[in-house]
Amino acid sequence: MASVVAEPLRPARGGFLRPFGCGWFIWQFLLGNGPEGSPRIHSDIGAPQADIFFYYKTALLNAIALDRATRQEEKQARREKRPIDPERIEKLAERHLARLPYKTTSCRFHSFVDYFSTIQKLGWVEPTDSPFLNHISSGPPILVWAGETSTPLVF
Repeated sequence: MASVVAEPLRPARGGFLRPFGCGWFIWQFLLGNGPEGSPRIHSDIGAPQADIFFYYKTALLNAIALDRATRQEEKQARREKRPIDPERIEKLAERHLARLPYKTTSCRFHSFVDYFSTIQKLGWVEPTDSPFLNHISSGPPILVWAGETSTPLVF
């Protein structure tokens, strides 16, 4: 009989921090929920792809900065044998955010547009004819959520 060796579950070092998925973010954004601090939109009007991409990258940068600040504060508190200070985490997060390059998230607009075209082919989003957003006749389509709001999707 073979013996079973239990290994602890732990993440591999390195790689990209993805605290939330792109599909989940698009879904919540187009539903008008304002995920991860992004602005709320009217779900019937929709939003341009470029705006969704910008808010997605901004949310990722904020999450990365907060994660780095939390890790740094935990290390300092452990070394100094003191409790973790949430105010220090906020200050460190602002400092990290100011120093993070925009390309840190490794999410490029072309990849985002390819992902969006897949979502369009599946029928999960559809172009809208909103007079509020289509002030320029050429450019990327304005998209709205095509499904029911109560139907969760697995991304």
